Amino acid sequence: MTICVVGVGYVGLVTGACFSEFGLRVTCVDNDVSKIEMLNQGKVPIYEPGLSELVQKNIKEGRLVFTTDIKEGVGKALVVFIAVGTPPDKHGRADLRYVEEVAISIGQTMNGYKVVVTKSTVPVGTGKLVEKIIKENQPSPCAFDVASNPEFLREGSAIEDFMRPNRVVIGAESEQAVAILQDLYNPLYLIETPFVITDVATAEMIKYASNAFLATKISFINEMANICEKVGADVHQVARGMGLDQRIGPKFLHPGPGFGGSCFPKDTWAIRQIAKEHGVDFKIVDAVIKVNDERPSVMIQKVVAALDGEVSGKTIGMLGLTFKPNTDDMRESPTIPLICGLQEMGAKFQAYDPAGMDHARDYLNDIDYKRDLYAVALGADALVLATEWNQFRNIDWARVKELMNRPVVIDLRNMYKPERMRSLGFQYTSIGRP
Repeated sequence: MTICVVGVGYVGLVTGACFSEFGLRVTCVDNDVSKIEMLNQGKVPIYEPGLSELVQKNIKEGRLVFTTDIKEGVGKALVVFIAVGTPPDKHGRADLRYVEEVAISIGQTMNGYKVVVTKSTVPVGTGKLVEKIIKENQPSPCAFDVASNPEFLREGSAIEDFMRPNRVVIGAESEQAVAILQDLYNPLYLIETPFVITDVATAEMIKYASNAFLATKISFINEMANICEKVGADVHQVARGMGLDQRIGPKFLHPGPGFGGSCFPKDTWAIRQIAKEHGVDFKIVDAVIKVNDERPSVMIQKVVAALDGEVSGKTIGMLGLTFKPNTDDMRESPTIPLICGLQEMGAKFQAYDPAGMDHARDYLNDIDYKRDLYAVALGADALVLATEWNQFRNIDWARVKELMNRPVVIDLRNMYKPERMRSLGFQYTSIGRP
């Protein structure tokens, strides 16, 4: 079977590469000429562990090709995935302009029956909109089905998530479309992956509901951390005690500076807007967004307190800039408002991130980027652990202490034990722990 993936951003590229690894012939289409040229040379424009190797392997074996010609991609394919961006507009709604553009092109180039699948995160009703646009732009009537197959990829673990997912959601009104999509995912039946077969609207909602709930867990444990600090409890033990209850589970109960990235902020805004447009006051998601918006100011207060109330003229070293490890994604990273807020107070920054420094330059100004974590420690009045990269978990603290002006560490990911850090002579601040 041949498929077409339109959009070679994070979701589209991972989807195309992984389907080609399943043995399918995949044509990936994008109108960004420079990206397509780069990919045809086997170079991947995003940082995702294992993705470059997967792309190079399947290009070499002839299953994966990249082009700017959507007619070529659609013409050969039985299934066409729409995997373009749906950024928030000024009201928080998902901006569907790119989805609509692709639907127009599919309609104009369709040469036989296709299953058109929205892989992008889109509001309920987008499937019907795509169907309408395709019909309006067909030169002559041609049968097709529209389906929803939302992605649940975690940045930094996307290949594993695609190859061994918790579930596959397929929303379609046609039995033929369902059968074709099940055939695409046939390798996952061998590992007994659960499949959720439903209608298009429900599939579209499952994605938003999942991300909104995970974001809720993050904001909940961050609020619990605030209480724990006041009463002298340990938020990690609280989270462990909660997580052992199978009705709750341990995932996403990790206190920190707040959620970021391309999904949770955008999707919580979008589902809130969907609710408003249908007369529903989604109070829980309102609170989740409010808590997360306020989180950087709480972190700023921690840094200020650790520096005895004065940050003006102080040099702060930042270890980690991306919103999570194993990605170069700076979108909605909580480090951005944290750094900007402290800069407004007169702080100076030097920083290191294993993958995100190039992209950080698009979001942050007046940062002295360093070659490694020890260069960040040199001359610093405080060191902030902001992203839990593995290489930050085994730091030579004796060396760091010699390099710093003051042995002050603010650990926003609770990577170290307070007792150990204090025994090493550091003034150590963490989140939600006595």
